[in-house]
Amino acid sequence: MSGNVWEWCADWYAAYPTAAQSDPQGPATGGYRLFRGGSWYGHPQRCRAAYRYTGGPASRGNDLGFRLVLQ
Repeated sequence: MSGNVWEWCADWYAAYPTAAQSDPQGPATGGYRLFRGGSWYGHPQRCRAAYRYTGGPASRGNDLGFRLVLQ
């Protein structure tokens, strides 16, 4: 589904650790939330799950959403 809308993530933004990581967790608090995946309105190179973008907790737009997951 990458490229449909930017997806809100539960993590706060922080730089990646320098050591190799598998599914690193973001910090417990912060000033910016993390979006992933790009959108139909953006550049093609941003339409991948590894691409990160940030926005304030009140950010909204017609290309920003979230995905519900049942575990």
